[in-house]
Parts: sequence; structure tokens; C-alpha cells
Amino acid sequence: MIRLAANLSMMFNEHAFMDRFSAAAEAGFKGVEYLFPYAYSARELADALEQAQLAQVLFNLPPGDWEAGERGLGSLPGREAEFRDSVIQALQYAEALDCPQIHAMAGVLPDQADASTRAEHEATYLRNLRYAASEAAKLNRTLLIEPINSRDMPNYFLSRQAQAMNLLKQVEAPNLKLQFDLYHCQIMEGDLIRHLERQFEAIGHVQIAGAPQRHEPDIGEIHYPALFERLEALGYDGWISCEYRPAGATREGLGWGREYGLAP
Repeated sequence: MIRLAANLSMMFNEHAFMDRFSAAAEAGFKGVEYLFPYAYSARELADALEQAQLAQVLFNLPPGDWEAGERGLGSLPGREAEFRDSVIQALQYAEALDCPQIHAMAGVLPDQADASTRAEHEATYLRNLRYAASEAAKLNRTLLIEPINSRDMPNYFLSRQAQAMNLLKQVEAPNLKLQFDLYHCQIMEGDLIRHLERQFEAIGHVQIAGAPQRHEPDIGEIHYPALFERLEALGYDGWISCEYRPAGATREGLGWGREYGLAP
């Protein structure tokens, strides 16, 4: 059964952030995610979730200095102490919000990084993932990693599915899973159903958006009904998060989701 969550960092921007929870619930969503919770107290967010009767599905660890262009700390050499602090903070929020999974963004490589620099970043990311997965396991939480396309996020360390699968294999933590964003995969590699089938056992979370413009999933080159059908056939029972930027008003663009319980 398809369970859809709304990404409140991208959707329902017609409303102030704290009002997006009720807007998402009124539109038929049962779960929500967003990039970061840290601008708000856990109590405020928990109250908003409870009032709207929504599940908190996912959020990211603190990313470093987002305004300065940082996109995660996971692979950044010399920032290990800051990364560990970010894990503790994220897990505190995850407990307070009853959120089962958190995403450890990898971070951005220096411009024109050579093979040695890439190897150093990989070694750092592996160490940090082992630590974060261990801490998350103590609280029965899942840690996620996500390949992000290099057009939207140039120089991001993790951009390919095989690279992510190799990291999972090296860490060997049962609670470390793949955040499979079909939009990012389409831009970098395509062949979505085959990637889905090959990686299915490693997938902990799925995200969707139309490609190439990241609007509604019925706009663009991806045929999501076929992907949803395959997910159901494989037995996927996790959330599918709508991480897209509406082409217009959010509710006006939800017609694609009517058969999955959304209310345009």
C-alpha cells in the first residue's frame, strides 16, 4: 500500500512553516518530512504533529553552514567532532518526534578534488557512518545515506547508486540504509526500475519528484505509476516522500495523487 509523506521544506510554501502540518493533513498526507527541524523546539514540532495527526518520517542531521554552501558534514575531514555533535542533536529530535530515521548528508568536495582527496573524504565518511549508525541503533533508529545529483548539488560527495551501495557494504550496519530518491537517480543514471530491483533490500526510504524540473511527479519524464506498482509488488511498506517544488499552488497540483488518498 502506497503511503505518501509531504516534504514541508518544499511543499505548502503558501503557508508559514508551522501551518504546513495542518495543510498537509488536510490534503490527505499521513506523514511529513523536511530538511531540518533545528530552528524550532522539539516540543513545538511534536505539538504540530499531534494536532495534525501526522507521522514524522525523516529529517537530516545538521548540515554545517548551509548559507555558506555546506551540505552536510559526513565526509569532511577535520569536522568529525562537529559531526558527532550533530548525530547527538539529531537523535534527540528523533526521539522527541518519534521519527524512525535520519539522513546523514555527505558534504561537498573541494573544487577539482583529486583521487587522494576523494579517498580521504570516503575514509572520513565511513568512520562517521559507523559511529552514527552505532548511536542510532541504541535508540532503534535507522540511518540513511542518499546519492544526490551533481546538477542540483555540484561536487556533492555521494552522487551514484553504486557508490552508495559500496558504502553500505563497507559499513555493514543493519540499521544503515539507502535513501532512494528516484528524481536524483533519474538525472544521474536512469534505469529506475532495475535500480529499484537490484537495491531493494537496502532501501529504507523512497523520495519522488518529476524530472527534470523537480515539479509534481506527473510532470516530466518519469512514469511513477509503474514505479509504484513495482514497489508494491516487491513488498515495500515504507514511506514515499514527495520532495518536489510545486509548479503552482500545492493543492492545485495534487491531482496525480488522488488515487493514493490525496485531496486536491
